[in-house]
Amino acid sequence: MKYGKKYAESLKAYDRTKIYDAGEAITHVLETAKAKFDETVEIHIRLGVDPRQADQQVRGVLVLPNGTGKTKRVLVIAKGERADAAQAAGADFVGAEEMIQKIQTENWFGFDVMITTPDMMGVVGRIGRILGPKGLMPNPKSGTVTMDVAKAVAEVKAGKVEYRLDKTAIIHCPIGKKSFGREKLLENFNALMDAIIKAKPAAAKGQYIKSITLASTMGPGVKASYSK
Repeated sequence: MKYGKKYAESLKAYDRTKIYDAGEAITHVLETAKAKFDETVEIHIRLGVDPRQADQQVRGVLVLPNGTGKTKRVLVIAKGERADAAQAAGADFVGAEEMIQKIQTENWFGFDVMITTPDMMGVVGRIGRILGPKGLMPNPKSGTVTMDVAKAVAEVKAGKVEYRLDKTAIIHCPIGKKSFGREKLLENFNALMDAIIKAKPAAAKGQYIKSITLASTMGPGVKASYSK
């Protein structure tokens, strides 16, 4: 496989076969993030679970201590007082049936997160087939179906992330931007790893954390370890 010049240079900056402690791994990721934009730093965690089994799912949400560095656009589907509360909390778009129709008829997706109240799920469900594949369908487990829409909006704006297994038993999640620096990224890393370890299914046997890899948007992966 042929790499670009910057990528190839980055590969020489550290030992790809070595597993570094988290702080050192983050340092290498920052050193190899050479793009002209503020690259996102992501974590990829392979777990020793079977994602095909319902009792071995790993999924949850948390607000990272230092946020993600990305401002998410929030759409709230609610009426009356809840709609007013969402507006006051800083939601970018607030509405009800008319917003659902806008998505349906105009193929509008000018938002990153949809939050709704339980009583509006019937309306939202009409476009479930459109929202589902895009990862935008509200879900009680992710805190996006709730009566406290103001709190949900505030959490998303503060840097709430959702982590969940993919089909290959890997969790992919952003932990911030290159501009955060080592210490803030390490805080976010530790908070996320704590949450994932607490979410270990009772049915999971053997080694739970199989591997951890950190990488920037355009940079190579660096193997990392985690210990409390």
